[in-house]
Amino acid sequence: MKELQTTYGEKVEFLVVYITEAHALDGASPKGGADGSPIVEEPTTLAERRAVAQRCDIALGLAPMTVLLDNMKNTAGAAYSGHPDRLYLVSKDGRISYAGDKGPRGFSPDELEDAIRVELEMPAVERKASSGERRRRR
Repeated sequence: MKELQTTYGEKVEFLVVYITEAHALDGASPKGGADGSPIVEEPTTLAERRAVAQRCDIALGLAPMTVLLDNMKNTAGAAYSGHPDRLYLVSKDGRISYAGDKGPRGFSPDELEDAIRVELEMPAVERKASSGERRRRR
């Protein structure tokens, strides 16, 4: 994602919306530590969510992208089916011009880049299809 932000950041605003923790120790898919991701429990207050989001921002190197917080009712996560992660592109006029599949399998920065280039009226990027992309296209 950093590569996309570096390439298109002057024309596209990149936002990360921190929603329900995908890998909380007290959640359905606990994970953390070995891959550099923080070891956390699911926040129960907005202050806790902010603190965990800041830890994730640093651990995952999200800067210079802006990190926003979902509220504790998880309104954004529910509205955009964001759990555990998902990519969207919102056009200047406010319409969703790209909605990626749910992650982690559907998390495709290449597809997002293709959508960005269409939105910016730029030529397509030529790239070799990975085996996963070939399977999805069949």
